[in-house]
Amino acid sequence: MTALRHREITGAIIIDTLGRLLLQQRDNIAGIVHPGKVGLFGGHREGDETYLECVVREVHEELSFQIPAERFEYLARWEGPDLDVDGGTIRADFFITRDVPADALFITEGALLTIEVQDVLTIEHNLAPSARFAIAAFNQRELSKRKVK
Repeated sequence: MTALRHREITGAIIIDTLGRLLLQQRDNIAGIVHPGKVGLFGGHREGDETYLECVVREVHEELSFQIPAERFEYLARWEGPDLDVDGGTIRADFFITRDVPADALFITEGALLTIEVQDVLTIEHNLAPSARFAIAAFNQRELSKRKVK
């Protein structure tokens, strides 16, 4: 019997200085999870780092731009069946960071996809499942903020 694969990952909803979402257009190569799909910048937790430390490291590696930990706001967690890998389990913590200057970024994995928040549903069919989950949580949070005002 094969042991189920367990992953521990983070991802960030990144909002630029103009209020647009900065997403990762994943490379379309064999061997990666959801090739060609749209995802969040982030990745796998290493060693005993916290999920916050992981997202800071991964975003820096993938954007070539340092965003301090205090600029990340916790968004949501998915724990249970892996949304991206059949038969596996996952713990994924998602964060939001805002006011990131898109013109200062150098993308090292995939390509940068910039989209207006209100237009994100037009690409929902192309979102990786974990990105779809995080964006739904983000939209719910933003809607709740508007209702409170």
